[in-house]
Amino acid sequence: MTNQNLKMTILATVNNQLRENNPPITRMTLERLKNLGYTEKIAKEKIAAVLIEEIYDVMKNNEVYNDERYSRKLRALK
Repeated sequence: MTNQNLKMTILATVNNQLRENNPPITRMTLERLKNLGYTEKIAKEKIAAVLIEEIYDVMKNNEVYNDERYSRKLRALK
């Protein structure tokens, strides 16, 4: 994520997901990554990268957001 405005916007979205616990997998992923030794900042950046990938897939393929696909990608983070 080289564009700082985009990075801040995506991280704000991740923070909103965490605050609202929607989807719950975001909070679970953050906690899991922290338990693996990642800092909260790095864990959020990893989640943000998955969010960007999901947004890209939705726009590229002109499809609707797929919660299961997003959840699967978050569960795969190491």
